[in-house]
Amino acid sequence: MVALSERFCSGSPNFAAMKRTLLKNARLVNEGEIRNCDVMIVGERIEKIASSIDAPGEVVDLKGNFLLPGLIDDQVHFREPGLTHKGTIYSESRAAVAGGITSYIEQPNTRPPALSMDALEEKFAIAARNSLANYSFNLGASNDNLEELLNADYSTFAGIKIFMGSSTGNMLVDDLRILERIFSEVPHLLITHCEDEATIRANMALYEARYGENIPASAHPLIRSEEACYLSSSSAVALAKKHESRLHVYHISTAKECLLFSNDIPLAKKKITAEACVHHLWFSDADYAEKGNFIKWNPAVKTAEDRAGIWQAVLDNRIDVIATDHAPHTLEEKQQPYAQAPSGGPLVQHALQAMTDKVMDGVLSIESLVEKMCHNPAILFRIKERGFVREGYYADLCVLDMNTPQQVTKASLLSKCAWSPFEGHTFRCSVVGTWVNGVQVWDGKQLFDSSMTKRLEFLTL
Repeated sequence: MVALSERFCSGSPNFAAMKRTLLKNARLVNEGEIRNCDVMIVGERIEKIASSIDAPGEVVDLKGNFLLPGLIDDQVHFREPGLTHKGTIYSESRAAVAGGITSYIEQPNTRPPALSMDALEEKFAIAARNSLANYSFNLGASNDNLEELLNADYSTFAGIKIFMGSSTGNMLVDDLRILERIFSEVPHLLITHCEDEATIRANMALYEARYGENIPASAHPLIRSEEACYLSSSSAVALAKKHESRLHVYHISTAKECLLFSNDIPLAKKKITAEACVHHLWFSDADYAEKGNFIKWNPAVKTAEDRAGIWQAVLDNRIDVIATDHAPHTLEEKQQPYAQAPSGGPLVQHALQAMTDKVMDGVLSIESLVEKMCHNPAILFRIKERGFVREGYYADLCVLDMNTPQQVTKASLLSKCAWSPFEGHTFRCSVVGTWVNGVQVWDGKQLFDSSMTKRLEFLTL
């Protein structure tokens, strides 16, 4: 690898036009096949893919390692503005590129929440200065900002996030008249967090009566229950069908919810889609005994049977995308008693490794992993020229070494919160290279800052 001191200044416009990088001896995983090839990058884009390429430029020998499209994580919380003691766009995007994630879509529940285009543009400005990965954001919905949603420029951001029946700050949308209008009048992609607040509050009251201030973390999937999830997600799907809306349901956590989604048409033609998250595919309620609040997410990690049902829906294409819901909190916050400890945890640095372990276990193929974590987010969100390794596309790439295990240690963590639910685990593979818009930002050991990252662009129909 070429040392940082020997590189062109990657923030220079001339760099983008001049830089030539030849990736040799790759095992390219792309569009359902694996092929041995070389890839030529010129400036920001992939110029040529062929069985063998000889051309001037920096040569990087991939030594037969897997070359993947850069991952697109469709759900992260990078905490900026207002919650920067937990994480920042800079800190969390560093962790993301070290995990092979080259583009992300960040959520609106910051402080202040991104409920207007002005607030959204402020976040874009922060990312333009500080992000190591390409970026976009969701505009938040509330009971009070319908006119903002109706007048937004939908070509400039990923989607509209609706906390539907689940209380998150002041972003709970529980006015049925507003929901009907959003689903019937807003032509952009609607994205929902689905848990029924009334059910959760009733369950919480029962556990407070039983345990007082000593509710165990293992009660989390019983408080934020299957019923709470299904009531809300089935309502969202019914509204989308009624109004023919485009709906994407985040972080499915129960087998029952998977029955709401279909696999009878290609993803590009689907109007109703779903996402699974790494933690719901890895952990189960048996893990609360060891992990406690460190696997406390909303929606909750539930039973092994739920996990198996989600996996089946991923494999049969009822669930279209695998993402992280990366949501860091400080160690001190997570070590509070259950009722006070916030939900969420850091995952972007190890999501690809976790799912690659499942490849090595025979749960899914490497081709399917790439489909769910690279291709499908690009198709679903209609992202321009990313998510695939194609000539003319942006050179967003990552390299996966299947023969080099990596233990997750505190010293290796890059998220600002400096803890991980995977701490102590040894993954059987390593991410040993990441390129964003033709610039190498990670070589498996160190990060290289780059100002070549870009705002994601979207196709409009």
